Amino acid sequence: QVQLVESGGGLVQVGGSLRLSCSASGRTFSSYTMGWFRQAPGKEREFVAHIVWSAGSTAYADSVKGRFAISGDNDKKTVHLQMNSLKPEDTAVYYCNAHLVWDYWGQGTQVTVSS
Repeated sequence: QVQLVESGGGLVQVGGSLRLSCSASGRTFSSYTMGWFRQAPGKEREFVAHIVWSAGSTAYADSVKGRFAISGDNDKKTVHLQMNSLKPEDTAVYYCNAHLVWDYWGQGTQVTVSS
């Protein structure tokens, strides 16, 4: 059974930083793409960033480029999202995602940026 467990959310002031982590279990993830999506109140869930383990490549939404950085541990089961220069519009529930054929999701962690 696949499980994704997020940690690291919280409340931060504008311009501050947070680091999210996601730990995956239940299978081998080396062929997966793992990353983060977010959903703000009243909005659809949107892509934030991902890492493709097989290629060692990363991708980011335009809204977070230059401010967020995704990384992964060598076990290819843990991903981190370093979020810097946070803005109020980054406030959302952040979900960890693992994708190959199907999507697996974590339970989400709240990030609130106060101004």
